[in-house]
Amino acid sequence: MTTTSIYIRPIGFAPGPQSEDGNAIRLAGGMVYASRFAIVMRRGGEVTGRWLASPDTMPEALGRLPDDCAAEAESQWSNLTLAHPPLTLGQRTVRLDQPQTMGILNMTPDSFSDGGAHDGVSAAREHAAAMVEAGAAIIDIGGESTRPGAQAVWEGDEIDRVVPAIEACAAMGAAVSVDTRKAAVMEAALAAGARIVNDVSGLMHDPRSAEVVAAANCPVVLMHAPGRGEDLHEGGGYDNVVFDVFDELATRRDRAIEAGIAPANIILDPGVGFGKSLAQNLAIINALPLFHALGHPLLLGVSRKRLIGALDNEAAPADRLGGSLALAIAGMDAGVQLLRVHDVRETVQARNVWRGLRDQALTDFGDLPG
Repeated sequence: MTTTSIYIRPIGFAPGPQSEDGNAIRLAGGMVYASRFAIVMRRGGEVTGRWLASPDTMPEALGRLPDDCAAEAESQWSNLTLAHPPLTLGQRTVRLDQPQTMGILNMTPDSFSDGGAHDGVSAAREHAAAMVEAGAAIIDIGGESTRPGAQAVWEGDEIDRVVPAIEACAAMGAAVSVDTRKAAVMEAALAAGARIVNDVSGLMHDPRSAEVVAAANCPVVLMHAPGRGEDLHEGGGYDNVVFDVFDELATRRDRAIEAGIAPANIILDPGVGFGKSLAQNLAIINALPLFHALGHPLLLGVSRKRLIGALDNEAAPADRLGGSLALAIAGMDAGVQLLRVHDVRETVQARNVWRGLRDQALTDFGDLPG
């Protein structure tokens, strides 16, 4: 039987609810307000209907939908206004009502941007301390490169790379995330002081990973990547990349919940740069507000990625700061809660200016002094 799928995508935004006479929603409890929405219906991978609505006309629009997708549509509409509670990460609390930065600490010799730059515990500690001082809410530590063509790392070697760095960062009071797709590495990292698991395979690579996360009762990032084996980038065939990634993230979310992971512990990442063409990556970024309809905080990892070089004369990773900031601001404008970045100080500054503009926009123009 051909299934019907529904998607509610925010497409119109306002500086604040007052500019729309209150006819706007606060997207995912953050600092972005949405006033116009496209309701899209698919059957068998083909778009069969599209309607426009605003908050005051949404109940009527949802009431006209077929019975087999009405409940899902109601759930998505509720999710778009869902405010997410703060992340409690040991002694640190990370609020999700504004964008937060996750600083990247690669303990790898072959990462695409900074491989080998932080080799050794002393260098890792120094770099992590600088990122925390610059405003990073979380330090994300990884020991295996996931760039296209990277060689897989034995879990024992990966543990040896990340555990000393995690222990050092946890000792300084930082909130630490471990970037891994292996259950044994997750266990070792959590025991060393990591508070979040960031799995680029969406808990699909290692059959024990969901069990480990559920037992730890910790937050987990489920990222979309098409590959099921060692190469996460292979197999990226899509009918519509935005809706296909949305559906796959929903499936991975549901599997995680069935495995015993609390829904409140799930963070979703659409996987920009993993098994997607330049056009597909740009489509995902443009459609980021849609992913709030899944009902979980969103993480965006676009820092220094290949798509920036593709748009700027093949600029090298070290020369992609401007593009990284442009994409980070696009994420902020979409209401993304977590930005995974290499350049923490610059991103935090951009966030602070962005937040100032958002705060000021909540004041009616007529109320401003002359």
